[in-house]
Amino acid sequence: MTETFISLLSIVIGIIGAICTPILFKKYSFGIVGNTIAGVFGSIFLIKFFGRLGFNPQSIMQNGTFHGFLFSINCVVSFLGGALALVCIHLIKSKLNK
Repeated sequence: MTETFISLLSIVIGIIGAICTPILFKKYSFGIVGNTIAGVFGSIFLIKFFGRLGFNPQSIMQNGTFHGFLFSINCVVSFLGGALALVCIHLIKSKLNK
C-alpha cells in the first residue's frame, strides 16, 4: 500500500460513514450526493486535523513498512469524520433556516 492509496481509502471510508449515518438517524440525510460530499470533506478535515497525532498516511507507511494499528485508527477517524460532517452540516442548515 502507498500513501496515496491509503488517502483514497480514507476518503472512501468517510463517504461510507456519511452514507451510513442517515440509516440510524433519518433527519441527517441530504440525499446520496449531499452525503457523499459531506463524507469527502469530513474525512479529509478530520484526518488532516488529527493526523498529526501519528496516524496520517505517511506515518502508516513509514520506512516502507505497513503499520496496521495506525491504519485501523485512520479508518475509524475517517468514518467518524464523514458522520460528524453530516451532523454539523445539518446543524448549520437548521440554524440558517431560523
